Amino acid sequence: MAQAVKSQQSAKFLTGSMMGHVVTMTVTSSIGLMAIFAVDALNLFYIAQLGQQELAAAIGYAGTLQFFLISLAIGMAIATGATVAKALGQGVRERAANMAGASLIFVFVVMAVVSALTFPFLDIFVELIGARGRTADIAVGFLQIVVPSLPLLGLGMAFGGVLRALGDAQRAMYVTLLGGFIAAILDPLFIFGFEMGVNGAATSTVLSRAVLAAYGFWAVQSKHQLFALPDVAHLKDAFGPFWKIGVPAILTQLATPVGNAYVTQAFASYGDDAVAGWAVVGRLMPLAFGALFALSGAVGPIIGQNYGAGNRPRILAALRDAMIFTMIYVIVVWAILALFRGQIAAAFDATGQARELVELFCLFVAGTFFFNGALFVANAAFNNLGYAFYSTVFNWGRATIGVIPFVYLGGLWFGAAGVLVGWGLGAVVFGVAAVLVAFRTMRTMDLDEAEPTEVHAPPPGSTSALSSGKGAGLH
Repeated sequence: MAQAVKSQQSAKFLTGSMMGHVVTMTVTSSIGLMAIFAVDALNLFYIAQLGQQELAAAIGYAGTLQFFLISLAIGMAIATGATVAKALGQGVRERAANMAGASLIFVFVVMAVVSALTFPFLDIFVELIGARGRTADIAVGFLQIVVPSLPLLGLGMAFGGVLRALGDAQRAMYVTLLGGFIAAILDPLFIFGFEMGVNGAATSTVLSRAVLAAYGFWAVQSKHQLFALPDVAHLKDAFGPFWKIGVPAILTQLATPVGNAYVTQAFASYGDDAVAGWAVVGRLMPLAFGALFALSGAVGPIIGQNYGAGNRPRILAALRDAMIFTMIYVIVVWAILALFRGQIAAAFDATGQARELVELFCLFVAGTFFFNGALFVANAAFNNLGYAFYSTVFNWGRATIGVIPFVYLGGLWFGAAGVLVGWGLGAVVFGVAAVLVAFRTMRTMDLDEAEPTEVHAPPPGSTSALSSGKGAGLH
């Protein structure tokens, strides 16, 4: 009985105001996510103060490659949140705890392997996206320090996914917010105080990721006891559900950096000045539109819990309210960016062509983020309703058909400014199409498969990760 009551309490999105849940989860998730990107923005801001454009360009190239690697962690964090949220919605807390433990093991192993395989070829990857000479050397040096810390970042983001699945918006926010706070303190200390320059920014980033992972573990285990160290039977049980969502979610997340890499190459043909401007835009986007980047992870648990409970009206309400939130948010942020575009460019010491690109983004391209937001909302629905393949199709469509021809023609006709405008306009078709398909899918899908199921029993002789009657403790 106590276990059943605790399971019901854990599934907090099954009742209450849907718009309230959407706003609370999105705002808190966006603050946390923006803290991650704030680390990169702070790196770029402080490096810009050193007065060398090639240093800012190097951070831009490094950021493009990091975006690929971080996208793996984001995709697996989405899978973590979706599997845990569905189990909580079904009222099976023990299964949720085992899903959380197994997911975190999957995340750590994958990020460690990717880090090890990537490290020896960093110079090749940086060259492929357009970096040359001293700029390339600086970018590689930065990445050689940062890349080994990817498993820490992956764990921190996955712990955040567990907390969002529980509806603990505040602690999910603190996971990444604390990492950003540490970086804000350490960046100037290492860059200027210890005179380490770009390597100081990289060292600060590593330390902030360590703090992010440590707090995430404490928040999940100490406050919710929803992390069980699984045995082989539970790992096998979690493998299918996790990767059924995880593989498409990772492929979906990789689409954006692939598109951005093409855009970076396009800007590279206009020189370091253009790449530096794109680097500023790349740091400005997640800071300004952090709520939209957070939508998939924030709205996903709301949809996931109600999917587990088989509640179609609340699933539809979640998608509708998320779209309303997106529209209002973009209008407000776009207006602020347009009004203060000059001050924003000056804050990053952007001059010449770099300044023109930053101001163009603030004045015009920022408005196209409504369609990016629509795509993110649709992805949340697809990932949590068992249609993750759809999100892969739409994101890759956006990253290829919605980027390459638009960017190519824009650059051909209008130079670097045309590249940026073309990149923004490519989101329109795919954002609209994704939302229409998402609504249609939710109205017609069969919810019978979402009915509560029994926990898979481990085979005879295996040791459960959970002690009988003791909840989800760490063993």
